[in-house]
Amino acid sequence: MHHITVAICTWNRCGLLRQCLEQITKVAIPPEIEWELLVVNNNSTDATDEVIASFSDRLPVRRLFEPKPGKSHALNLAAQEARGEYILWTDDDVLVDNDWIVGYCEAFKRHPAAAFFGGPIEPLFARTPPPWLQRAWRYIAGAYALRDFDKQPFRLDDQSLPFGANLAIRAGEQAKYFYDTNLGPRPHSALRGEEETLLKTMLAEGHEGWWVPNARVRHYIPVERMRVQYIRRFFFGQGEYLAKTEPAWNGATLFGKPRWLWRYALSCEAKYLIGRLISPPEKWIQNLIKASIAWGRLRRLT
Repeated sequence: MHHITVAICTWNRCGLLRQCLEQITKVAIPPEIEWELLVVNNNSTDATDEVIASFSDRLPVRRLFEPKPGKSHALNLAAQEARGEYILWTDDDVLVDNDWIVGYCEAFKRHPAAAFFGGPIEPLFARTPPPWLQRAWRYIAGAYALRDFDKQPFRLDDQSLPFGANLAIRAGEQAKYFYDTNLGPRPHSALRGEEETLLKTMLAEGHEGWWVPNARVRHYIPVERMRVQYIRRFFFGQGEYLAKTEPAWNGATLFGKPRWLWRYALSCEAKYLIGRLISPPEKWIQNLIKASIAWGRLRRLT
């Protein structure tokens, strides 16, 4: 008999959480598996607790409360409280496939030396995306947590990392690797990178990871994320993450920030603004991404 933990961190998205938990009630559980579901309320002010409680008769759910704002705090609480041998991480805006747990349990047996695993994430749009988004999709899929490397299992490396919306980590290793609370989503911040940093550290220290193609999930994309403003905010946060992880700049500065980065940000912004008028989305979206990352780096650099 093996024991696993499914863990979800949530903040003020009780409607999406309800859909997520409803889908989990349909998930197949292998007969040799005991499991628990942890839902961490990250200081929500909506009906999150009521939604969690409403599933207590259909799911082995345990509600946790993390008052410190920021997803990394909630992730770390779940990691500390988990009772399973493996922790299966997903998000409150995700619908897992019926065989999601089965897929991971098979992978655990196949790769007993592995410390972490990840599976495909498909987009689930609230409505048909606008034409510009469809045309630019291959450049911005990462902003929607899309992940789909291969139809066959393979060993993961730092160029093929899974995303936290569909991730499993063995509890023994998870207990040694906590999420950096200076990273990750929080109110009024687009900064991310908490999962990427943790997995890269695990790989660098010799731990093994595997891709699990049959452990699939769908990530819900609301209408408000099908806008240019969301793309800018996401890649701005990526720039902030890069600034926190890159070495200090010792060259020429302007207002305390690298002079070359100011020039680069302004150049990319200008190309984006002009491109919106005269170029197809496949062109101007690349300059929007570059400009947004540059502005994020400037914001975070000291």
